Amino acid sequence: MLRFGPRARSIAAAVLALLLLSPSVPAAEPPPFAKPGARDRCPVCGMFVEKFPEWWAQAVFTDGGRVTFDGVKDLVRYLGGPGHFTPGRTAAAVAQIWVMDYYSVLPLPAESAFFVAGGDVPGPMGREFVPFRNRAEAEEFMRDHRGTAILRFTELPGYPLE
Repeated sequence: MLRFGPRARSIAAAVLALLLLSPSVPAAEPPPFAKPGARDRCPVCGMFVEKFPEWWAQAVFTDGGRVTFDGVKDLVRYLGGPGHFTPGRTAAAVAQIWVMDYYSVLPLPAESAFFVAGGDVPGPMGREFVPFRNRAEAEEFMRDHRGTAILRFTELPGYPLE
């Protein structure tokens, strides 16, 4: 049988107490949408994205890395094969996907957005999927700007992920 001296027992007791009394630390979650800088480029088309805040879209990876796009169209193209545009990245490592609500110009999770396709309002790269926080605003925009459909993120052409 092993015997431990008083010092070893007090250290073991202190470690055990710390483990039992310490609150559990949740896994670090990547930060939400982050405003791109002046040098940030869309990985799909190479355009500087800072100039187009109403069209920004962003993929945030589990390691906290992120890529920002000049529109939803390029985001969807990217998600079809991230490794083609940024070697080593995979769709499975995407933790969050953000788009900008067209009217408020505030970020919202892509999976909760309503996208108008086929409207007459061009984005930085021409025809674009225009995101909205709610269906009523998407319907209004579609009527006013000759949109052809309201889609959810998983229905956008080019989806699903790799």
